[in-house]
Amino acid sequence: MQANIAIGLIETSSIARGYEAADAMCKMASVTLVKTTIIARGKLTILISGPVGEVESALRAGNDIAKDAVVHQFIIRNVHQQVLDTLEKRKPVEQLEAVGIIETKEAIAAIQAADAAAKAASVRLLETKAVVGGGKGMVTMTGEVGAVRSAVAAGIAAVPKAMLVTQVVIPQADKQMLAAVGK
Repeated sequence: MQANIAIGLIETSSIARGYEAADAMCKMASVTLVKTTIIARGKLTILISGPVGEVESALRAGNDIAKDAVVHQFIIRNVHQQVLDTLEKRKPVEQLEAVGIIETKEAIAAIQAADAAAKAASVRLLETKAVVGGGKGMVTMTGEVGAVRSAVAAGIAAVPKAMLVTQVVIPQADKQMLAAVGK
């Protein structure tokens, strides 16, 4: 299910330049500054939401200010509701089926992968983490093995190849894995 809102994300290699970009984004358009997060290696992630046109204008303003400090940026039009529900929090399940994991080198790339995965197949996102040690990102999901394989494939296709660390599909996750990724 799509949330009928757009989200825009920018990851900068400079905290100060990132805050300056966030300010410019808020002043440029009618968007909501959902969150800013300082992550490893002195980087900052900025997440905004709002109508598509407003988010596009805000992202342009942020990019103009941050310039060479932009590590990665993108917009998701009609973001999938599961991405919002699992952003930086785990959505518990009672039982795991197949488990899919996508690990990214940069934090916000995981959000991009999660949205593509959720839209591609009938899976349940478990967690979308844009702040993993070392500045990485990660998305975990569960579902029928074929659906998980399709979702993982769509997720990695949505992210620039240079930003991927690895992807894994565990066809029949052991029930002990529930504590690690599902609860």
